[in-house]
Amino acid sequence: MKAQLFLQYMQRLGRAEQVAIPELSHWPREAIRTLQAEVERHWDRAVILLGSSLGGFYSTWLTEHYPHVRTVLINPAVNPHELLPAYLGENRNLYSGQVYQLTEGHLLQLLQLKTAQIADPTRYLLLTQTGDETLDYRDAVAMFADSPQFVQPGGSHGFEQFEQLIPAILAFAEGRLELPPVTPLYPTS
Repeated sequence: MKAQLFLQYMQRLGRAEQVAIPELSHWPREAIRTLQAEVERHWDRAVILLGSSLGGFYSTWLTEHYPHVRTVLINPAVNPHELLPAYLGENRNLYSGQVYQLTEGHLLQLLQLKTAQIADPTRYLLLTQTGDETLDYRDAVAMFADSPQFVQPGGSHGFEQFEQLIPAILAFAEGRLELPPVTPLYPTS
């Protein structure tokens, strides 16, 4: 959903050609290969990744391995190999509908992609909401403690009102930090 909102925003700006939304394998090693190929096609320019949830985990690995990459993390998974054992067995991709088996092999591949330490925190912008029902936002806040952060009370794993932060994302892509004031997103009822 966030990728589509971002693409629509960029279309309105006449900049849709700057956006790539690759389809990723459920196998972490294959997903990283796909993303590496995309990043390597653009050695001649700065690449800004938007990584949400598991995409944030992959984006962190890529940012640590490619000097021309910077990343905006949106409610990122920090330790998916610890979260996903509860989902071992048959699963369905929420976007493609593809059915696959989540195995211990998936978890091992995720563990192999774990980033232990952030080399340059200025290459990251963390956007997180405390109401994330899937991930503990504090893990990302701790891992990216020295990076610029937008920590919004309330919200959800889907990152409510994401489109309001797109101008801040574009500013970060241009080397500026222009975050809006943080306003809580608590239920009104």
